[in-house]
Amino acid sequence: MSLLDLDQNKVTYFDLNNELNIPKDNTIQLGKDHEALEAFLAENVEPNTMQFYSLRARFDYLLNDNFIDPKLVDQYDFSFIEKLYDYLEAQHFQFKSFMAAYKFYAQYALKTNDGAYYIERYIDRVAMNALFYGNGDETLALNLADEMIHQRYQPATPSFLNAGRARRGELVSCFILQATDDMNAIGRTINSALQLSKIGGGVGINLSNLREAGAPIKGIENAASGVVPVMKLLEDSFSYSNQMGQRNGAGVVYLSIFHPDIMAFLATKKENADEKVRIKTLSMGLTVPDKFYELTKNNADMYLFSPYDVEREYGTPFNYVDITAEYDNMVANPNIKKTKINARNLENELSKMQQESGYPYVINIDTVNKANPIAGKVISSNLCSEILQVQKPSVINNEQQYETLGTDVSCNLGSTNIVNLMESTDLEKSVDTMVRALTFVSDASDLDMVPSVQNGNRELHAIGLGAMGLHAMFAKNHMYYGDDEALDFTNMYFMMLNFYTLKASNKIARERQTTFYDFDKSTYADGSYFDKYIDEVWAPKTQKVQEIFAKHHLPTAADWQQLKQDVMTDGLYNAYRMAVAPTGSISYVNDATASLHPIINKIEERQEKKIGKIYYPAPYLDADTIPYYESAYNIDMRKVIDVYAEAQQHVDQGMAMTLFMRSTIPEGLYEWKNGRTDKMTTRDLNILRNYAYRKDIKSIYYIRTYTDDMEEFGVNECESCSI
Repeated sequence: MSLLDLDQNKVTYFDLNNELNIPKDNTIQLGKDHEALEAFLAENVEPNTMQFYSLRARFDYLLNDNFIDPKLVDQYDFSFIEKLYDYLEAQHFQFKSFMAAYKFYAQYALKTNDGAYYIERYIDRVAMNALFYGNGDETLALNLADEMIHQRYQPATPSFLNAGRARRGELVSCFILQATDDMNAIGRTINSALQLSKIGGGVGINLSNLREAGAPIKGIENAASGVVPVMKLLEDSFSYSNQMGQRNGAGVVYLSIFHPDIMAFLATKKENADEKVRIKTLSMGLTVPDKFYELTKNNADMYLFSPYDVEREYGTPFNYVDITAEYDNMVANPNIKKTKINARNLENELSKMQQESGYPYVINIDTVNKANPIAGKVISSNLCSEILQVQKPSVINNEQQYETLGTDVSCNLGSTNIVNLMESTDLEKSVDTMVRALTFVSDASDLDMVPSVQNGNRELHAIGLGAMGLHAMFAKNHMYYGDDEALDFTNMYFMMLNFYTLKASNKIARERQTTFYDFDKSTYADGSYFDKYIDEVWAPKTQKVQEIFAKHHLPTAADWQQLKQDVMTDGLYNAYRMAVAPTGSISYVNDATASLHPIINKIEERQEKKIGKIYYPAPYLDADTIPYYESAYNIDMRKVIDVYAEAQQHVDQGMAMTLFMRSTIPEGLYEWKNGRTDKMTTRDLNILRNYAYRKDIKSIYYIRTYTDDMEEFGVNECESCSI
């Protein structure tokens, strides 16, 4: 019997936790959660944790039974490992909620092979991560232990889960591939998807280069099958392949909104779609250039272009043609086959699908590339829409080998816990430590089964440091989500994070005398990236945010000027540094609100497999903070977009921004509903997407809808890429 399936008649913690959902004297019984936590530790954890008479005995057992990697231990004198443990023990770490402890022991703690005993506490998992990412550097290992035991830094789930284990999956969170328009490339892409899904997180694949259904093949008309059959092949591949049984395989396919198969692509998610074409488990997204927004604004017809013809005319795959710049030329070119539809009809179809399924994600691809500081073009994204990096196409020969080795994307993620990081006494040291931990994952990743991904990783050394707990920070400091103080704080926090990640990457480049590939062609190298920070004033605008940052050094124009000179002189090691991923179960362990989103409920209800319902109170919830914890479903989504826009101006990649909608809109929430139906319509989503576009939002991840029968549908738990 699983440790977490203990006889529920003999334990009290589930009943105590459930009392959170039963008000007493019209008050939430918050104390019951602490009682449930204490009961869980006493009734479940303590009696079922394997005990050892010494730390040496514990490590001998773990090594002899192949639980931990001996190479990890061999990097250090054991006296240092004892010193590290002495430090961790002295911090007296305590879980803050029942859910935090439950999630850790259910999903992250190492257990005996028969599942009968825990052989890891939280500090043991922190120690494994610190030793692993320290890579023999004792100072870095101690610094990492300090950041993690105080929950200022949290590696992504695959990294945190697998670090130091002898039997493990890979550490990388996500990958991005693209297929070019030939059978060799399609076959190689499917093989790559299988390989990457087996070892790591989610895989994003762009299919825009593929010729449309009905296009000719070697002069034979109507021979091509288009993108939908390839989607079906990929869906089956992901279902088959998973990360050594630890995580489900998951993928997303992206298509340009100007691809002729766009309507068939969207139709695969319809509930009444034919089983031959219906896509059930594969996620889907669109790359949307500025031209589409212009055409919908003017209620104009739009043309969809044959990728095969475009590639012949431009000599480059469809993904690499600037549709906004070349649109009129392509319309006028008789050698390019095109299909005419109405732009607003397509816009409405897009919104219908988001209402029904939550899909597709939307990548505002021109917005992405205008802000991209790196030479090259971003053409796609990952499973959760926050990774946005340049790619180069490969050429595959008949032997499935690379005639031209391009670059695809791998990214490893981590997150700052905003509330706890703001308590740091040395923000620069904290962020430097985090960047070095993430960089180690990039340096240590061996991805030779997909050479294009290996090549991209070796050229760019890309990482993705993000954040969670923003709503908790607002509530704790009595700020309403999306108000002026909240926007002010978000702006300052991410400006600071940008500065210190740049400084850390510059230090690594100086130490190693190495920069990312083509650094000299970037806006970092010519210094123009830094001009907005030097020419504009970046300081808190509100009294409260001034007070919050009073003990920290916020970079000044002079600091930015010095950093500009340092980067122009010595470069950067990491081509990309920041990305805000969704945060899943690990945010519970950290007692943090998810990512940058508003909470859903003050007391969140989770269905835990066979266990039943578990309740989780929002962090720092008490009589003083309750008014500041408004549900996402009751908040004007323009406030969410505003918050993300403040962060996005400082984040070099993207952010997984979800929009939360109600099937019946509360009166007064959106002024355009006045005098119209109170039901959510395609118009509502059209307006919000256009608002996000005007605010320079790079991506919209998912649409979640709360229905009139009090259920959510279209909920996507991105486990593969979530932190």
